Amino acid sequence: MKALVTSLFCGFLFGLGLIVSGMSNPARVLNFLDWSANWDATLAFVMGGAIAIAAPGIYWARKQGSPLFADKFDIPTSTKIDSKLIFGAAIFGIGWGIGGFCPGPSIVGAATLQPDVILFVVAMLTGMLVQHWL
Repeated sequence: MKALVTSLFCGFLFGLGLIVSGMSNPARVLNFLDWSANWDATLAFVMGGAIAIAAPGIYWARKQGSPLFADKFDIPTSTKIDSKLIFGAAIFGIGWGIGGFCPGPSIVGAATLQPDVILFVVAMLTGMLVQHWL
């Protein structure tokens, strides 16, 4: 139960951070990707701030013997760069560039019930299901 409550709190905090930073607005992301006169550097500052906050926590977590609510850390061990990784990254990047959303902000944005956001979330979930079946 502690793990569930902690996960819900972290998800809420993440969503709140996306809203406060403006990253749940796809126009911000698209203006970051567009290097024309309307370029918006907000995303770079948000990423830099996130790295600065997360890095000490990751350092501390790796020093611990085990996580607080699990038997072991679930850290990927593969360093292999293969076609599946490159194809997945390309699909993610194309979707992000077209829609202005990545998964976290799209779920936060779905709360607005805007049709374009709902369509993106449905397409994203459909893509996840197709990937799982393949």
